Amino acid sequence: MGSQAKLKSPFEFTGEHLCLDFANTVNDRTSERPIELVTSYSDILTWGKESGVLNPRTIDRLSRLAEGAPGRAQSSLRHTIRLRDTIYEIFLAVAERRDVPGTALALLNTAVCEASEHARIAHGNRHFTWEWVLPEENLDCVLWPVARAAAELLVSEEIQYVRTCASDTCSWLFLDKTRNHRRRWCDMKTCGNRDKARRYYQRQKAG
Repeated sequence: MGSQAKLKSPFEFTGEHLCLDFANTVNDRTSERPIELVTSYSDILTWGKESGVLNPRTIDRLSRLAEGAPGRAQSSLRHTIRLRDTIYEIFLAVAERRDVPGTALALLNTAVCEASEHARIAHGNRHFTWEWVLPEENLDCVLWPVARAAAELLVSEEIQYVRTCASDTCSWLFLDKTRNHRRRWCDMKTCGNRDKARRYYQRQKAG
């Protein structure tokens, strides 16, 4: 028999920005039954791998650290979800042109400061780059690039193009990079088509 088919990852990357993809790790967030996609430290590593913020060596090391310290891994999971929901709260307010809650911004600032403690400037091939110091030794390291990405987006000119999916139950965030900045859906193939089908059904029923 052939090998089993690989299970499809629950994560999608339609946000056009690292921190927004991170915030989108809850399905049907505004429905009566939102679906949490990050339920274990292993899920954090999967997202880190698929988003490109963790390399295989770091993932292997972190996996072994988490297995040896389940309490720390559970604490990291709670920390991850808290930052994820904080980022969502901030950028949802931005997308809806509301005031950003001060407590949420304070939490993000704390995460940005923590990330900065693990960053340094490196030089190679005539270029300067940021790099993270020993990420494979810290279970929270996946949050460092996410926090920095959120801060960079907030102070950029692109902040005006942060949107939420027009679906009544989705409300995923995305950065609208279309030419006319009129994108409505997190993904036309899912939420967009679902809305088209719903409107078609309503027209048929009314007819």
